[in-house]
Amino acid sequence: MKIVLDTNVIASAMFFGGQPGTLVRLLVFNDFQACVSNEILNEYERIMEELSLKYPYKPMQFSLDEIIKYMEKITPTTHVEICRDPDDNKFIECAIDGKCIYIVSGDKDLLTLNNFNGVQIVTVSEFLNTYYPELFS
Repeated sequence: MKIVLDTNVIASAMFFGGQPGTLVRLLVFNDFQACVSNEILNEYERIMEELSLKYPYKPMQFSLDEIIKYMEKITPTTHVEICRDPDDNKFIECAIDGKCIYIVSGDKDLLTLNNFNGVQIVTVSEFLNTYYPELFS
């Protein structure tokens, strides 16, 4: 199974752990594949740098390099203009061209789409409860 992880999921995993951290650990253990584009990587890096400055004494649960090495890098050719926030279109483009089943996100703009072109857009909790219910029983 292939998915795309929104920046807010990566940021939450790195700085706060919780369910996003569980999801990243499952990625590291190769339970599923995640796709990423250069445009998404650039956003990950920019946001992690901002959060590192905002939370200088917060120990990170993961390093970004550690997470990225488990992702498949793709170069999307699809172009969509469907999101209320045009900056979110890159996640859909990556998911479509990466042949992903899900985008996992906490972004309300993306989540309101629910499904686009066969890609389901779900929260971390929805994803984990669907595929890993044993973690919460």
